[in-house]
Amino acid sequence: MKVIQIKAKDFFELLKIKDTSMWEIFSQMIDETEKEIIFLDEEEKELFSYILPNNLEKLEEDRKIFAKEYADKMSNLN
Repeated sequence: MKVIQIKAKDFFELLKIKDTSMWEIFSQMIDETEKEIIFLDEEEKELFSYILPNNLEKLEEDRKIFAKEYADKMSNLN
């Protein structure tokens, strides 16, 4: 498994500038090799990680799960 480290703040700012989603970027990264994407804070401490699957079907499943969990968390804040 390949490990990719990404500075979270820079990554999400770039997504805003490019007006694209992280899922679109992730889909472009898919190949035969599974990848662990590690998001780092400004001090290079790990915030969270994601195992990028090696196929689009699994990525789409992950996207749906993430969207549901995010919506649930947001509704609990209200």
